[in-house]
Order: sequence, then structure tokens, then C-alpha cells
Amino acid sequence: MAKSAPSTTTSPIRTVSHDLPVSPELASFMASGWEAAPQGGDVRLPVAALTPARRARLSARFPGERILVPAGELRVRSNDCDHRFRPHSAYTWLTGLGGEEQAGHVLVLEPDGPHGHEAVLHVRPRSPRTDEGFYRDRRYGEFWVGPRPGLAEAERMTGIRCVALGGLPPGRNAATDAELASVLGELRLVKDAWEVAELQRAVDHTTAGFEDVVRALPRAMTHPRGERWIEGVFGLRARAEGNGTGYETIAASGAHACVLHWIRNDGPLDARELLLLDAGVETDSLYTADITRTLPLSGRFSPVQRQVYELVLAAQEAGIAALRPGAGFRDFHRAGMRVIAEGLAEWGVLKSAEGDFHRRYTLCSSGHMLGLDVHDCAQARAEAYLDGVLEEGQVLTV
Repeated sequence: MAKSAPSTTTSPIRTVSHDLPVSPELASFMASGWEAAPQGGDVRLPVAALTPARRARLSARFPGERILVPAGELRVRSNDCDHRFRPHSAYTWLTGLGGEEQAGHVLVLEPDGPHGHEAVLHVRPRSPRTDEGFYRDRRYGEFWVGPRPGLAEAERMTGIRCVALGGLPPGRNAATDAELASVLGELRLVKDAWEVAELQRAVDHTTAGFEDVVRALPRAMTHPRGERWIEGVFGLRARAEGNGTGYETIAASGAHACVLHWIRNDGPLDARELLLLDAGVETDSLYTADITRTLPLSGRFSPVQRQVYELVLAAQEAGIAALRPGAGFRDFHRAGMRVIAEGLAEWGVLKSAEGDFHRRYTLCSSGHMLGLDVHDCAQARAEAYLDGVLEEGQVLTV
């Protein structure tokens, strides 16, 4: 009696309680008669020309040491359902790979002489169609989740030598090594021209999503969860044009807009109130935009709403005016906060513009680096980022 071929996957086959048993006869039948798996063409990732220099910069910081940069693992959302996977940003920056099929993969920089490294990508091979993992594994089986690049395909895409994922050698691991994580953040502070173009693409798609929301407002205002309707409209644009949203959308109306990270988005839209929308499209290359706008749901600001809006706009303009290479990173925040504090004092909300009592009304910093993460390079040391100076090529929000 024929038996199914042994599994070549690198982890146990993921089945669930309601999967039907597979008889030996069915296993034999399932292991034969398939067309050959389609192979990807010799398509090199556009960013593959840039990633060797990125890896070389990392290599120079850790001579003679083995470096591991994992893509990350799938995480359970509920029972046997996983969250949609998104690779770690450092892994994507160094390899150019950003797809959902990268779960579990690891980039290893192997010491190659006293000062250099060889990049080796540890990836999960395709399951042969004679392998039961092909049709039984709900997590990685091609029959369940679609194909992933094989070793040769991944090597052609990235220009990195690829080996089958298995036991990993010891080394400095970006998932657990704080110093390595800081260096990876600092190396990404200045964007190259390709990255800036991807960020512009993200901004353009996000702008289109905001326009979609404005067109959808009349319908959203009739729904008891109008905030969630807005979230869905923007999410449609994000999935249609890119990988999805770069972070959870904040669609907040009325008092909800005073909650800094309101993502429940379960309230109605009242024509007397404002809508605060904070959202960003993440491109397929995983670069994200981050735009916040406040809209009058009636179509016109009331006098008080306009007064507050114009003060915030003036603060933003003051912050933007302070941006230049060589300026301190915190300078634009201080410039904007001076405008806010003086305005609140002029209104009589504060007794004086001195001190930091204005932060009751604007607690967050006024901006942050933007890139593969919405709060990009967050692991960078303070002296390189928050207490550092701005450089040409950095991208930040204000």
C-alpha cells in the first residue's frame, strides 16, 4: 500500500480538529498527478541594487560577529486563525522582501574574514507536491495559502545566497539584542532616493483615501457607527493600492477626537462635530504615510472650531518653518508649542504661556521619523535621533 512522501517542512504540519482524516489511498492519490509548480522568472527586486550597501553598513558596525535578523513569526489571532503577517522592518530593509510568505525566515550575516560578512537567507523551501505538507498544512501548505518562492527563486529576487530554513547558528539576534536593534534603527534614519519615492507613493495613495472618505461622509453620517464606516472606506483604498494601512486608523468624532489613539471607531458622526482622521496607506514595499486632518462634518467650521483649527494650523506652519539640515530634531516641536502656548494664554485657557501646562491640551510630541514604520527608527539612541540634528534625506511628520 502506497504511503505519502515524508514531509520536508521545517515545522510540524499545522492541522486543526475539524480536518478530515487522510486515508493511505487518498494520500497516494494526492501525491501524484500534479503539474510542475510554476517557477518565478528572473525578476530581481527593484531595491536589490541598494540592499548590499545597506548590509555592508551593518557589517561594518559588527566586524567578526554573526548577525541574525529575523522576519518574525506568525501570531495567533484566535484559536487556529493567525494575524496577517508583516515582516520586521529591519529584515525588509536589508533584503527587500516584504511579503506575507516571509514568516519565519531569517537573514544571517556570516563573518567572512576579519571585517566583512556574507549574507545568507534562511528560507522555508517550497513543499514538493508529493509532500503531504503541500495539501495538509494550513499555515504553510501551498494548497491552503498559495505559493512562496523556492530557494532559487528567492536568490534570483534578492541576490542573496539562500539555504533551507532549519537550525540557526548562534549570534547577535536583532529580536533580542538592544544594541543591534539600535544600530539598525540609526542606519535607517536617512532615506535614499528610492525610499523617498516609496514614501511619496504612500502619501499619494493616502491622499486618495482621504478623498474617498470625504465623498463617503453623507452615507457614513447615516450609520450608527459612522466612524467605523470611515475606517472601512479608507481601509479599502489601503488594501486596493498597497499592503494595507500602516497602522490602525483613527477615525474619531466629537469627544472621541480628544482620545490620543482612538481606534475603537465605534461612534456616530454628528453634523455639529468635527471628524479627526489619522491614517496612512502602507505600500507593498511596506513604506507608510501618516496624515492627520480635521474636518467639519457639517461642511463648515463653527466660529470656535475655526479658531482652534487655525491655532493648530499656525503651530504646524511654525514647526515646518523650523525644519532644516543642522537644526535640532526637537526644534520644530518647540516652535510649534510656543504658538500653542501663546494662543492658549491669549484665550485665557492658561494664565501664562510659560512652563509646560500647554501639554494638557497637546500631550504628544509634534512629529516623528517616518519610513518602514509609522514611528520609524524608534530603537535609535536618543543622541542619534531625539537629541540629534536633522540631516538631508530624513523624512518626518509635523
